[in-house]
Amino acid sequence: MKFLFDLFPIILFFIAFKVADIYTATIVAMVATIGQILWVYYRHRKIDAMQWVSLVLIVVFGSLTIFLHDKTFIQLKPTALYWLFSGTLLISAHFFQKNWIQVLMGKQIALKPHSEKTAWQKLNAAWALFFFFMGALNLYVAFEYSEDTWVNFKLFGSTGLLIVFVILQGVWLSKHMEQASQ
Repeated sequence: MKFLFDLFPIILFFIAFKVADIYTATIVAMVATIGQILWVYYRHRKIDAMQWVSLVLIVVFGSLTIFLHDKTFIQLKPTALYWLFSGTLLISAHFFQKNWIQVLMGKQIALKPHSEKTAWQKLNAAWALFFFFMGALNLYVAFEYSEDTWVNFKLFGSTGLLIVFVILQGVWLSKHMEQASQ
């Protein structure tokens, strides 16, 4: 359910684009993201750092898109977000010995003690590479294909690739997980 909730602004962006244009869709995405943040705060009294980053990026890139009437900015926003995530994962792991993937998933997943450290390191690197790839792919689709194709990719392509990556990650992780005792 959280996955669909997180997709809410993208789905509304897609619908608004199909009904109107990219500028209307950008405004809708900005309003939806602000509404989403307010709802999360109302329900939980806490906003995750990732949600704050997403809010700031949509407001900054969305505002530039609207005020300069240039769709390039909203098309750059996913790449900025993906590359920010990628850089954060790599820099925090290499310079601060902080594995954010382990922090986010470690309480839900018990890995075998003999492979735990390297598995988390590989998983962190895989996510960093995935986000870097997604940012580059977004640029390619945004600037080599039509606006309509980019909007379709933003909802369906990005989401589909994320789901495939998560499934592959789960298959790979299953080899490193502790078996539940019966």
